[in-house]
Parts: sequence; C-alpha cells; structure tokens
Amino acid sequence: MTNPMIKPGPMICPFCGPRDASEFRYGGDPSVARPGFGCSDADWAGYLYVRENPRGLAREYWVHSQGCGQWLVAERDTVTHLVLRVTEATP
Repeated sequence: MTNPMIKPGPMICPFCGPRDASEFRYGGDPSVARPGFGCSDADWAGYLYVRENPRGLAREYWVHSQGCGQWLVAERDTVTHLVLRVTEATP
C-alpha cells in the first residue's frame, strides 16, 4: 500500500482527459481481497493494516471524486510518484 497523503503526479482520466491530481482520491490496493462478512477480527485487522509496501511500480484504485466520479486503476511509481498509466477499473 502507498501513502494516501502523497498525491501522484498529473493524471489522465480516460473519461475526462488530463486533470490535476487533487481531483482524485486514493481507493486502495486492487490486489487485496476484502474478507467476507463474519470474518475474524484478526482477518479484518490484517486486511486494514498488514500490507507490503514495496518501492517501485504499484497498481492502485483511485476515484475521480471531483470529476466524472469513475473508479480507475493507476500504475504509479511509489518512489517518484509518476503516474505511468490510468485505466478504467472493472469489477
């Protein structure tokens, strides 16, 4: 997981075009599955707090909260914060 307080570089929304990063909000790691209803406290805590934090390329959910409202997946370098690619998030 990356620090949601650090904003990425400029992002290109596939629906709206180039936008300032301040229009987007971090939404989490798309590779982490949310535990099901009735999971243990340990499983829920693990989901919320126990994550790898590798340096380099990361795939992250972002929502264009001050634009079209679409959920997106951004590929971002966690060291430079350079956004390399943005695509529509699909279920």
